[in-house]
Amino acid sequence: MNYSEALEWLYSTQFFGIKLGLENPKRLLREYLAYPPRRTKVIHVAGTNGKGSTCAFIESVARATGTRTGLFSSPHLVRYNERIRVSGVEIDDDEIASHLTALRELVAEWESHPTFFELSLALALKYFSERGCELVILETGMGGRLDATSAVPADVAVLTPISLDHQQWLGETIAEIAAEKAAIIVPRKKVFSSPQLSPARTIIEQVANERRSPLEFVENPLQGYALGLAGEHQRENAALALEALHALGIPLNYETVKSGLGSTAWPGRFEHIKPGPGIMASHLILDIAHNPASAKALAANWVREFGDCKANLIFGAVEAKDVRGILEILLPITAQLNFVPVNSPRALPPEELAALLPPDSPPARTCQSLQSALKTQETLPALVTGSAFLVGEVKALLEGSSHHSSAQ
Repeated sequence: MNYSEALEWLYSTQFFGIKLGLENPKRLLREYLAYPPRRTKVIHVAGTNGKGSTCAFIESVARATGTRTGLFSSPHLVRYNERIRVSGVEIDDDEIASHLTALRELVAEWESHPTFFELSLALALKYFSERGCELVILETGMGGRLDATSAVPADVAVLTPISLDHQQWLGETIAEIAAEKAAIIVPRKKVFSSPQLSPARTIIEQVANERRSPLEFVENPLQGYALGLAGEHQRENAALALEALHALGIPLNYETVKSGLGSTAWPGRFEHIKPGPGIMASHLILDIAHNPASAKALAANWVREFGDCKANLIFGAVEAKDVRGILEILLPITAQLNFVPVNSPRALPPEELAALLPPDSPPARTCQSLQSALKTQETLPALVTGSAFLVGEVKALLEGSSHHSSAQ
């Protein structure tokens, strides 16, 4: 298969849905010879908010020390290649085509077909092994206990802040969700956690105690360094990242830490974008705020950056998200609301989003397309937020490329 054919096949596997469980990914990694070599260290990151940013800090600082890194993350914003990077460089099209061709042949007769996410993980790990990666950073897709990434033995577990999200899969309470995510803790291996809500902290302590795993809550945000990612909450993520690297014995000094943290980039996290043709805004900010906790961080960043100047908000979301809770947090920084459709089968229509607004909200309108919202003549800075799919659409539009979203 060529690249286009390979991705078409991979995306077709989304019809198998999300399968939580480790039997299939373990078999896939074993038969594809994709498990990391013993000399390769693995950091496994789970949580509700900040997983991607924490992984990005870990990868960037490790790379600054000269360590050869492999980063597996999800979802991608524009291109599938974004999910798999070696020393900061995305996997190329030919490698993806070659691996997916081999994987398709491997699983052709399997009774239980691997999912999109499981196949992506196997591709990534085999690629990292072939490229001689010394450190692999794995971001969980969802949860932890039955997430495919948990099939990979980790040397250090990292837990970012846990809040309500994906309740249909992970549980209705903070404690239930924390139990799923804390399950990435490996017996007798170190685990580092961000400050947590009381129910989550209790569960994490219990799991670590049961597995006799040394546990440390990283309570103090990192100070004294400029960060490549905006927001005070990123100082907690950076502190967590450095603790994980130190636990592995990766040599850190002031210059490498300064370089790594300062050059960290992670798209869609209060990202400033230069407005392109057809975008009528003084500034354009992209931020994935898909739950109330991330919306709170976004609102704080906005006030810090723009003060009393409010946003022309462009918002889209998918099913099973606390849209009402997100909007209530964002309304104080909003002058005008634009509800837009999202390129996803699970997208909520703009009219349904508008119906969730509380009384006395700023002026709002529904738009038939993202492009029509971006073309609105406004002197206010534009803030595109909500679904990761929406942020990806904007980036693809500005790049002049096609947008390939995925459900996993």
